[in-house]
Amino acid sequence: MQFTRTSVVSGVTRTQDIPVKQEELDSWADGSLIQVAMPHITADEREFIMTGITPEEWDAEFDPN
Repeated sequence: MQFTRTSVVSGVTRTQDIPVKQEELDSWADGSLIQVAMPHITADEREFIMTGITPEEWDAEFDPN
């Protein structure tokens, strides 16, 4: 499924193809935790779906070094 999200960190809009079924998306929308609704995708993919943040942006924004 194609997800287009605008990063809450950079404001950049990106699209990623993430293997999620509509039923999983519905489960999350109905209140399930995303990691319960979509346990087979990576944490980075879940973060992108929720916030639009990529791993590179996360490291640049939140790396303490």
